[in-house]
Amino acid sequence: MKKILFVTSEAHPLIKTGGLADVSGSLPKALAELSQDIRILIPYYQALKTFGNVRYVCSLRVDNRSINILETRMPESNILVWLVDYPTFFNYPGNPYVDENGNAWENNAERFALFCRVAVEVAMDRVHQDWKPDVVHCNDWQSALVPAFLSLEDNRPKTVFTIHNLAYQGLFPTSTAATLNLPGQLLSPEGLEFHSLLSFIKGGLVYSDRITTVSPTYAMEIQTPEFGYGLEGLLRYRNHVLSGILNGIDLEHWNPESDPLIAQTYTAQTLAKKNANKTELQKRFSLPVTDEIPLFGLIGRLVEQKGIDLILDSLPAILEMPLQIVLLGSGEKSMERKLMSYAQLYPEKIAVTIGYDEALAHTIEAGSDVFLMPSRFEPCGLNQMYSQRYGTLPLVRRTGGLADTVVDAVPQTINDNSATGIVFDEATAGSLLEAVKRATILYGNPKAWEQMQINGMSKDFSWQQSASQYLDLYQSL
Repeated sequence: MKKILFVTSEAHPLIKTGGLADVSGSLPKALAELSQDIRILIPYYQALKTFGNVRYVCSLRVDNRSINILETRMPESNILVWLVDYPTFFNYPGNPYVDENGNAWENNAERFALFCRVAVEVAMDRVHQDWKPDVVHCNDWQSALVPAFLSLEDNRPKTVFTIHNLAYQGLFPTSTAATLNLPGQLLSPEGLEFHSLLSFIKGGLVYSDRITTVSPTYAMEIQTPEFGYGLEGLLRYRNHVLSGILNGIDLEHWNPESDPLIAQTYTAQTLAKKNANKTELQKRFSLPVTDEIPLFGLIGRLVEQKGIDLILDSLPAILEMPLQIVLLGSGEKSMERKLMSYAQLYPEKIAVTIGYDEALAHTIEAGSDVFLMPSRFEPCGLNQMYSQRYGTLPLVRRTGGLADTVVDAVPQTINDNSATGIVFDEATAGSLLEAVKRATILYGNPKAWEQMQINGMSKDFSWQQSASQYLDLYQSL
């Protein structure tokens, strides 16, 4: 059994802004099921104060500040969560990183540097809880200084650092280093300096014993200029300790056999029942109720990274085809406006809901025939896995986790029963358009279509598989 300290800035269902929270909520549970002694360390944000059963553990002095460590448990599990309680930095309303206008909190560098210093005190058992981890597993820039600080300690635990999205790096002016009182031996281009800036994420990339990211393909992509954001050279230099481990999905929450949020439950053996969810979706958005044409669904952020610009560029041609589209998401206002105008012009072809609605997301996954996910880059992605579980064929670009989880429908994969979706290569409107055409043609072959649905529903996207790979990684340390 390993003792693992899992350091993260968010974890579902405690607090969530994105995929990091899903991983931080699910991976520790899966590791605990493999008999590992795992504890989560997270800031005690204002939003967490609604959770009951919080008890005082200890107090400590860090950077001349008095910090309390509190303790609770992850809902529906026995996993201990240690909360870093320093109201001056963490008792803010709403989002952990930005204010209500979307601007980063001005003292983010100080907030998360303090969080990292506390993590080191916990990792070295200077909080006197008679618990010293074998491995400290850090996630994204907010906890990336932990491996850097631990590199200065004797008899330290091993460190693992996971990149969830390299686009977010925690970059601050170099003058911040003095404010944070960072040790001089960390401040060099080989350390935390990055083009005359202070880079938090480099703390994880330079000083960790192992680096992981959330899919094997993304691990290769971030070693290239296109996806490396200037860090590709460092990642190539350290590629002997870099690996990609695919995220899992919550198989209980996303299960068409028992999902309480969909009109009709179904399995791979009762796929005909899936159609009731399509009918429900069509009725809800006043689309013509028909099974003669495919219904395309999309759920996600309306931003360029997700390929929404490719959809907008090809939408006039797509809407000429025999299909329907239901879209749920929010993001760039110009994209929201353009999509809404198409929905008003073509009310029998496309329906758009701006915002997020969990129940509607499940209805779209269950009711769609095809799930659109033409991302320019996608470290892992979850919706393409949800879709396959629901017998909805993902249409994706070959990048990151999408490349690792969707098998393109070509003659060979259709014949050997491995095809699970439609994959295209180039991030262009023309390539997306061709992929949509392929999907509509395939839909006209019910036998092949049903086999592809069954192929997708048979795949194992469980966290158990991912957790066992992380466990192998920990053991190798």
